Amino acid sequence: MSQSWVSPGVAYLARGLLSIVAPAASSVIIVARLASLKGVRVSPWLISAVVLGAAPLGFVAYVLVDGRSQQRKANRLGARLVPRVRGKWPGNLDTVVNMVLRNENEYLGRPIEDEIKVLGPTINLRFFWEDLIVTTEPQHIKASFDTILATDFDNYVKGTKFREAADSVLGTGVFNSDGEIWKLHRTMTRPFFTHDRISHFDIFDRHADHAIALAKERFRAGLAVDFQDLISRFTLDSASEFLFGHCIDSLSAGLPYPHNATESTNTNQGDNAAAAFAYAFSQAQQGINRRVSTGQTWPLTEILADSTAQHMKVVDAFLDPILKDALEKHSTAVEFNKNEFADDQTLVDHLVNLTSDFKIIKDETLNILLAGRDTTASTLTSAVYLLAMHPEFLTRLREEIISKVGLTRRPTYDDIKEMKYLRAVLNETLRLFPAVPFDVRENVHETTWISPEHGKKPLFIPQGTMLYYSVFLMHRRTDLWGPDALEFDPDRWLDERVKKYLIPNPFIFLPFNAGPRICLGQQFAYNEMSFMIIRLLQNFFKITLSPEPAMRPPAWWAEKDGRQAIEQFRPRNHLTLYAMASLTPRYFTII
Repeated sequence: MSQSWVSPGVAYLARGLLSIVAPAASSVIIVARLASLKGVRVSPWLISAVVLGAAPLGFVAYVLVDGRSQQRKANRLGARLVPRVRGKWPGNLDTVVNMVLRNENEYLGRPIEDEIKVLGPTINLRFFWEDLIVTTEPQHIKASFDTILATDFDNYVKGTKFREAADSVLGTGVFNSDGEIWKLHRTMTRPFFTHDRISHFDIFDRHADHAIALAKERFRAGLAVDFQDLISRFTLDSASEFLFGHCIDSLSAGLPYPHNATESTNTNQGDNAAAAFAYAFSQAQQGINRRVSTGQTWPLTEILADSTAQHMKVVDAFLDPILKDALEKHSTAVEFNKNEFADDQTLVDHLVNLTSDFKIIKDETLNILLAGRDTTASTLTSAVYLLAMHPEFLTRLREEIISKVGLTRRPTYDDIKEMKYLRAVLNETLRLFPAVPFDVRENVHETTWISPEHGKKPLFIPQGTMLYYSVFLMHRRTDLWGPDALEFDPDRWLDERVKKYLIPNPFIFLPFNAGPRICLGQQFAYNEMSFMIIRLLQNFFKITLSPEPAMRPPAWWAEKDGRQAIEQFRPRNHLTLYAMASLTPRYFTII
């Protein structure tokens, strides 16, 4: 990743100072020149007033001109401005503060959802006079996936704002690049995710057995298991072996004990390299999320240092030797046909056959590791939580597993393909709790979006706007999914509701993106999640949630509406969705 001795905040202030000094200096030169032409002596006080007043007056002028310019451009295109959130303080500062404070305690997405209920499915938060457009409208997300990602793909990019926020962690990998660099990473990675390769379940099987054995050990001791922690280790070990050929082996680190345990772990997780890597990678992602949420002014929160630097040192210390070893082995290996794959070839093996550029290889593997570990762990955590909340669906799913695979046999690709109810459970989990609940794009050129309200003018989207789309909120809209949209019901994927809602409007379900940026590992993820759920329910027949206070939402949530009133955990997000604190289910094993 790119690192600099200058903190993001210092660099931002330097640019800002230049933007102040330049107009101020220009103003002084103009005043002095005019005075000399008239033979007038210029007072130092006048010069001071010009210097101090040039920047703020220029900024006020810019804000006024920008607002009028946007309105004129919208009128020219026969469009209207996106409805704006109107705060009481300049720059919507009160709205910014309110949202930051509410996000700490409220249900995921609730502050934005409240604004959408008033203004409609597409709104402009307009933080600090910067357009931040948020949408839950499928036509606009299609303009963020089909248009943004397909028919008008080049007009919608990750953009410089997101790239700057994520560069210290994701570099120029496939999730943080545009144009030719994005195409390079996409072209390099695509051949690796073939049907034959994703159907190899040996890796899943080894790590699933390890995870289940650890869970059984805890249950025999009468203790609950932090499932989010356990499943994150499973997906990290599986993804690292699949991608690097080098298992991080995080399952070998001591599992955390619940707060009510009378014993404590003897292993020092802080000294465990795998645990340290996993924690650092998660914290680095948290840093990206904070930056993106703050907007362009995020460097001001990192005046003293880059908030991701220390975490990325841990990540680099773990990952760099693996990648350097792969490059050294390739340099001494027999020339390999780049269009062929050995059965045991990893993604790193594949990449070193295509390039010797260490940064390209590192950025890409870290990006794919993020996708392969965090998104799958998120969905499996949500699925187990929902099955614990709905034992009737768990029983039905287990019956399908036993009828298709039995209690001991390892599932195959064909087994998983035939298990319709399992796929319905996963899809319904991805609908209510998509692994990437919020995402962002930036438009290169000004454009318009179709108005969701019939008969109204289209919406004007200014050039260079940060466009946030939330499939999390869209997947829960009752006008798109029916009156029971907030309920967990896998049958909606098997009955007439598919024809009524999804088939006529397929863009209402987008857990894996769409268009050119559609997730390459989609089938890999379905296979891994399916495999693990099958293995879990072959070994356990009941799941209940332990009364762990750390995971429970505040009591006042029950007074709210929607899922917030019934939820038994606190969903949060950095780049991906996760359970705040722990998610501790207790399993009852088969005897």
